[in-house]
Amino acid sequence: MEEITKEQIAKMIDHTNLNAFATPTDIQKLCDEAKKYNFASVCVNPCNVAQSYEILKGSGVNVCTVIGFPLGANDSCVKAYEAETAVNNGANEVDMVINVGRAKSKDWDFVCKDIAAVVSSSKSAGEKNGIKVVVKVILETCYLTDEEIEKASECSVKAGADFVKTSTGFGKGGATVHAVEIMRKTVGADFGVKASGGIHSFEEAKSMVEAGATRLGCSAGVAIMNS
Repeated sequence: MEEITKEQIAKMIDHTNLNAFATPTDIQKLCDEAKKYNFASVCVNPCNVAQSYEILKGSGVNVCTVIGFPLGANDSCVKAYEAETAVNNGANEVDMVINVGRAKSKDWDFVCKDIAAVVSSSKSAGEKNGIKVVVKVILETCYLTDEEIEKASECSVKAGADFVKTSTGFGKGGATVHAVEIMRKTVGADFGVKASGGIHSFEEAKSMVEAGATRLGCSAGVAIMNS
């Protein structure tokens, strides 16, 4: 494998601020940094989507938001509506949290339908707005066994999503190379894998990419670029 450069890493980063207390000034700063470093997207809470869209339109930086965040325990219809609203407000990437309790109880039919509801509403809203919407599925791998990571990844593919994602960053653990490797092996070469949570350095980012990640969720994107 060729050596991974910082420029390549930058184009994989979802520059993230999901703090409940993030102010409009904080979101402006996040978006300005994303434009400066040519990050893939900013990842913000739904209430900050419209502002991010206005700042970033025409820049090539996408607006990503989170759905059912951080617990994934909302009703599927609520997640679907939240996703539709976010896309209507300017998001073109949607990161949804699975129902972890249903995954732990091995109710995979429920997990698949929950994901599919968000995929359907997101992509329908995207079509109405003339944009392609990418849906990423947050598995919260720190709470799952290897087998459950595989099954949840399979559900994500079956439900029509575009990515599987390791973590919210609000659980007991973040991304691990081991989890990324399982996800990549399960979904195959052409499906997206996002590593998120606890990635603080260029070396950590590179290890996730080498394990199979094609996107990185980072609140430390600027530090990674300047390390």
